[in-house]
Amino acid sequence: MTTSPATSYRALAEATSDLETPYGVLDLGALRTNAADLVRRAAGIPIRVASKSVRSRAVIRDVLAMPGFRGVLAYTLPEALWLAREVDDVVVGYPSVDRVALRTLASDELLADRVTIMVDSVDQLDLIDSVVGRDGPPIRVCLELDASLRLAGGLVHLGARRSPVHTPEQAAKLARAIVARPRLRLVGMMAYEGQIAGVGDNQPGLRKHAVRAVQWLSARELAERRAAAVSAVRRIAPLEFVNGGGTGSIETTRAESAVTEIAAGSGLFGPHLFDHYTRFTPRPAAYFVLSVVRRPSPRHATVLGGGWIASGAAGADRMPAPVWPRGLKLLPAEGAGEVQTPLTGPGAAGLRIDDRVWFRHTKAGELSEHLDAFHVVDDGALVGEVATYRGEGTAFL
Repeated sequence: MTTSPATSYRALAEATSDLETPYGVLDLGALRTNAADLVRRAAGIPIRVASKSVRSRAVIRDVLAMPGFRGVLAYTLPEALWLAREVDDVVVGYPSVDRVALRTLASDELLADRVTIMVDSVDQLDLIDSVVGRDGPPIRVCLELDASLRLAGGLVHLGARRSPVHTPEQAAKLARAIVARPRLRLVGMMAYEGQIAGVGDNQPGLRKHAVRAVQWLSARELAERRAAAVSAVRRIAPLEFVNGGGTGSIETTRAESAVTEIAAGSGLFGPHLFDHYTRFTPRPAAYFVLSVVRRPSPRHATVLGGGWIASGAAGADRMPAPVWPRGLKLLPAEGAGEVQTPLTGPGAAGLRIDDRVWFRHTKAGELSEHLDAFHVVDDGALVGEVATYRGEGTAFL
């Protein structure tokens, strides 16, 4: 895989100047550089592409062709079935209660061989059994271990609230319940340490010191607990893979001998949520562009649209960031609006009607839900476009 430098904002703007807004842009040089850096950081551990952070089959396909990447971590079962027509290894990162999709999986040998579903409770196993029946190809199953840090006897919970399976004993108990089901085949384990992977440890102010302390403690605790849980489950069933981590935790996750692969996706696009990490600095690779349609005052310029807000706890860090021209910022009283977004700052005075403003989304794949395609720029030239899931007429969540 060759890498090339990120294209400057000015060159990106010149290459796409004939397009009508709103439009999305993918800087191919930055994407390639980010992919190479993920592989470097993983240090030989295969990377499973987190599809929710991309949501473009063309981009997923191209990344999987690069050395160091293997398989997809999907976010819904219908999406996984769709991807599995051309990808031979798809793990669904979240449990599914989609009965139609479960029946489709259970009745198709090719899909059953390529797709692995996620479970974290006996209730889920009961639902799956009630839908798929006894006859047909075996259903591949992955057991999810909770990766959160729990302190003070569980009164303090740091991390995403995902699986109820926290201890090695709980993991072994669920593993035994899985292998007792005739159609289910336990093939993998997963744990996502969101409190490390998804929280920047180099944020402005004093908070970064608390984040670093928590992440150091969490990494030590999880390494010991995950190793014990994997060992306990391996005594019950042979595991093909143990998946862990995310873009922000590659260094700590790869250090665990129990982990055989790392999930990552956001690091490919480099959204601004990942601007504040000490371990890596992704290059911005994905943008959206809006036009100035109003000048409410000499100090303000207003673009049409812009309310492409990221999921998560509501706050200023969920807002898109205007990055070109420089010197622009959102108004705290209005933020990014559904149909218009006023901007201020030193750069606003120089904007005129029909000028373009370039934005970075807070997160990665959510940008694809607003676009039918990304226009691809390579080395300052517009070289084509790649469809998003939306552009292919699909929407899974």
